[in-house]
Amino acid sequence: MGTVVALSGQVGGAKLADGLRRLRGSDLTVIVNTGDDHEVFGLAFSPDIDTMLYTLGGIAAPAAGWEPAGETYVLHEMLHRLGSEHRVRVGDRSFALPLLRTDGLREQITLSQITLGFCKTLGIDARVLPMSNDPVRTVVITDDGQVSYHEYLTLLECEPVVKGFLYAGADGASIPDEVREALYAPDLEAIVLCPANPYHTIQPILAVQGMRELLRESGAPVIAVSPIVGDRPLKGAAGKMMQELGHEVSARRAALEYYQLIDGCVIDSADETAAEGIRACGIDVSVAPTIMRSEDDRVALAQVVLDLAQSVRVRKEAEKEAERNG
Repeated sequence: MGTVVALSGQVGGAKLADGLRRLRGSDLTVIVNTGDDHEVFGLAFSPDIDTMLYTLGGIAAPAAGWEPAGETYVLHEMLHRLGSEHRVRVGDRSFALPLLRTDGLREQITLSQITLGFCKTLGIDARVLPMSNDPVRTVVITDDGQVSYHEYLTLLECEPVVKGFLYAGADGASIPDEVREALYAPDLEAIVLCPANPYHTIQPILAVQGMRELLRESGAPVIAVSPIVGDRPLKGAAGKMMQELGHEVSARRAALEYYQLIDGCVIDSADETAAEGIRACGIDVSVAPTIMRSEDDRVALAQVVLDLAQSVRVRKEAEKEAERNG
């Protein structure tokens, strides 16, 4: 067994990362989207990083993985009583990570170092890292103009028609040394694109300068897990965005979002008929249940992903051997 790198964000991505952690422990590195990061009351919020930390730390709320279990909203209620117009309900416990993160950034500690520190204090054996220590912000292009993804989600409630995306700052952002170390590991077994919205979760990571090239140069099989099940996303706006961008909402389309990057794709059993169409695009396919309702489901899906990566590796080695003997 070797090391594994996962690109992730959102609740679904965190669940699969947790399954991989249960199989690989400290041999797992999770690169997390920071394109949705924003400030609230001057505090640095990193929604996908915090969701990942709550999940891997075993303290996520069962029905709301983006916040810790037992969340209360006394501060939010008091803020509104005092006249605050901030619309997003942030729980009391959910302020802890942003408070400490802001304090660390003020002391010029990198986001990578801060996040690894949180892993240690939460007892997480895997490494959780931001896609960059430099600011990158996802911008949604709509009929009504350009807005940050945070505004699109919270103020506009995902209502405007989506025309495209920009990843502001990605061209000049640097890949953290810790991420490079994980992707250069000689025993790298697989790179996993977790099930999450392609447009505002996975693509921002891939947009960081040099990231796609680094993934290809690693030589490890790259496996994606479709966030689409039965022609619809499990949660969120992925299906709406896909449709408004002029694409069919399907597992096949989800795979094609990473065309020429991935070697394999895991799709849900409900989408088995799409398998041949994906294979026709030169992508290996595994069909399995992808809805993760329990810890066992997370581990089972993670194993399917790693098995597909091994299958891809064996196929590629056989092809190289055939070429040498050709």
